[in-house]
Formats: sequence, structure tokens, C-alpha cells
Amino acid sequence: MTRIEKRAQRRRWNTHGGSRWSPCAVRETEQQKLATARGAHAWVFWSLESRVVPKKRFDDVVKKNGVGLTFACMAMSSSIDGPADETNLTATGEIRLMPDLLTMRKIPWKKQEEMVLADMHLRPGEPWEYCPREALRRVSKVLKDEFNLEMNAGFENEFYLLKKIIRKEMEECWVPIDSKPYCSSSGFDAVSTLFQEIIAAFNSLNVVVEQLHAEAGKGQFEIALAHTACTYAADSLIFAREAVRAVANKQGLLATSVPKYALDDIGSGSHVHVSLWQNGRNVFTASDTSSQYGMSKVGEEFMAGVLAHLPSILAFTAPLPNSYDQIQPNTWSGAYQCWGNENREAPVRTACPPAVPNGFVSNFEIKSFDGCANPHLGLAAIVAAGIDGLRNHLPLPEPIIPDNSVLCFINEKDENPATLNQKLLRLPTSLSESIEALENNNMLREMIGEKLFTAIKGVRKAEIQYYSKNKDAYKQLIHRY
Repeated sequence: MTRIEKRAQRRRWNTHGGSRWSPCAVRETEQQKLATARGAHAWVFWSLESRVVPKKRFDDVVKKNGVGLTFACMAMSSSIDGPADETNLTATGEIRLMPDLLTMRKIPWKKQEEMVLADMHLRPGEPWEYCPREALRRVSKVLKDEFNLEMNAGFENEFYLLKKIIRKEMEECWVPIDSKPYCSSSGFDAVSTLFQEIIAAFNSLNVVVEQLHAEAGKGQFEIALAHTACTYAADSLIFAREAVRAVANKQGLLATSVPKYALDDIGSGSHVHVSLWQNGRNVFTASDTSSQYGMSKVGEEFMAGVLAHLPSILAFTAPLPNSYDQIQPNTWSGAYQCWGNENREAPVRTACPPAVPNGFVSNFEIKSFDGCANPHLGLAAIVAAGIDGLRNHLPLPEPIIPDNSVLCFINEKDENPATLNQKLLRLPTSLSESIEALENNNMLREMIGEKLFTAIKGVRKAEIQYYSKNKDAYKQLIHRY
């Protein structure tokens, strides 16, 4: 076993969650006069990790000059602490993690400490082209400059709460805390103290919650976050995930957002709701009743772009082989390339909240987005696809309208129902298929940037290679995501 493989094996058993790489955090302990600057950084794959520095050094040095980090950080997969092949990144070279002081927060579960998100710079003031936060800012600027539009986003954060048991053979095993049904009041009551602390932490971190409830899986829950500008939405998701993991850990539990931590239970996602805004007004919604689908023209074209590029977008939003164990027909995860109005089996769903007039929609949901995705990169791909729809005035295909006599429109043989007029295309059934789609997508290559595009492909191929050889390795993902 090589040194890198040994390090990776040790790391896979580490139970500390994190964001590999995209934030940085400062923690301060009064007794020791220590500020731990946790460097949370969103890498090509997503799991929360940090750098820690004393407060004095943070104030004297890091605020101005950042913290050093190897180029290889954006070439690492979820399994190996070393640069993947075909990323064009090596162990040679260093970037600076520059703290974004606007994101500095007190850490609620570590009262004397703080954390702050960070950007990747080649040198202070010069963004690195591989930085996920910068990638999202860059495409968002194009959307603003060309169309005077801003994309808002809000995430539905699904996760499992697991407890540790020791089997007779002294084997450590993590199992669900309960087996309650969907939206069970008793199931939620059993962990209400935990969620009170989580929500208090969210409030302290300026993360706004719309609702929370028990989900359909054993020990599964969902916290829906409020919509906001997409750059802030991605940051908020990082804070939210860190808070959920940390508060659960305080109570001896493990919170995991792995898409299919158990292949025989319900999958978890980070479904994202998207809308378009202009001058403080939601312009995704139609302005009058002449709209066929309750959307504005720009709304239809933007969503058409996302739908057209969805197979390639999955390489960003469903980044692990395990992601595709979740994206299956009849599981409300969106297995076919289509859209529908309030159709939860479609991967793209237009939503009509009660406050929206009848016949109008306020946003659309993308279901094929999971907890292993880097939120900044996933949203960047969505914005880029929407821009392509606007630039080329892409037409929106007809929505899927299932037969009212059946719940879902896909049969067990994975074929298209005879009741549908149009041919439905199956979305990628594996990470390999989504990478193949991505490699042929010149629009995303140009919008994301050739270097970052290449790194993403290389890391995804490394994931495929590792998990194809280690069939049960996905079980250890609960300690990372």
C-alpha cells in the first residue's frame, strides 16, 4: 500500500465532516487566546474540512496574505489524498486561501471560536481559475451583464441521523435512530431537542429555514432553506451542513447526506429551487395570463437550457457513482430528461406555492442535486446552462402530464409509457455516462473554463475507477458527507 493510499484509508475513517475546499474559519478560545481559522474550502468533490490558525496570526497575517494550500487540492477525489490523473494538477505549486470576511461567523457549538469562508487566489487579489466560489461568481456576472438577471436558489437539505452500535464481534456499525414514517410527529418529537439546537445554530449563522420534517427513510430528515442569491445560497448550505454534522456529533450521532448510504432505503438529495430576479422582482413568473405554462419568456428559455444540458450538469450535481443508485425511476429523484408542473417524478419541476396566483409558477426545482455535490460548482453549471438557453432562445418542450390513474409515468421495464406522445430520454444511469455527456459539452467547457473543466473530469474519472474496484467503499462515505 502506498503512502497516499494509507493516508486515504486513515482519512476515510475520520468522522470530522467538512468542505473540501471552499471556506476558512476562525475560532477563538478565550482561555488560550486561540483563534482557530478553519479553512473550509469547496473542492471539486465536496466534504467539509478546515485549516486552523491562532487569532493573532489570523489578524496579523491571514487577513492580508491568506493561508497556503497545494494546487493538488482541486485534483483530489473523495477517496485518495493525492492528485488524480488527467486533472493537469500536481503536488507542485501553491495557492492562497483568502478569507471572505463578510462570511465570518461565531461558531454556535464552539462559543469562543469563529469561522469564515475563503476564496482561492494565486496570490492575494488574483483569483485562481479553479476556485469554485469564483466560478459561480463568474457565470453569475455573465447572467447579470448580458440579461440583467440574477439567479436565486434555495436548497432542500436531506440527511440521515445514525447512531453507533457495537455488534457481538466488536464491529462498529452505524444504524438509523428510528424507523418512523414520512412527516411523523412522534419521530420528530423524539429528536426535537437536537433540532432546536440546530435551528438555533442556523439563526446564529444567518441561515434562514423555511421548514423541517421527518422524511420517508428510516432516521431521515429534511431542512428546507430559504431562497436567496445563488452565491449566498451555496455559502448557506455549507454553514448548514457544518451545523447539522456538529450538533449531531455533540449528541453522539452521525448526520450523513450520502445519496444512498444504504442501498435498501430511501435516497437523500439536496434538491435546489431556482428563480430569476431583476431589480428585486421575480421575473421567472409570467407577467400576465397569456403565458402557456405560467412562466415568463426568459423563465422558459432559462429552464429549457437547464433541461437541455441536464445530462452534463449531473457531472457537477451527482458527482459520485453512489449518486446514480439514487437517481432511479419511481423514486421521486428524476430519472428521465423531462419537466412537469408540480410533478415530483420529473427531474425538473415547476412549483406553484399558495401565494402564487392560479396558473402561475414561481420557481423550478432540480431534483438531481445531491449532498456530495460542491454547491458552488453545481449552481455554476446550472447558471451556465440557463445562459445558453437565453442566448439561443431555446424552446421549452411540452411538460410531462402522466395518466391520472397512475402515480408515476415510468414503468418497471424502464420504457416509455404508451400514453406519452414524446420520447423520453433516460438521464445518465452512471457517473461514466454523465462524464461522457460532459466531455461533449463545449458550452460548459467554455463557461466553466477549460482548466476547471479538465480537473472536474479527471476527479470524476478517479471516483469511477476507485469505486468500481472497491464495491463496498461507499459505506464509508457517511464519515465524509
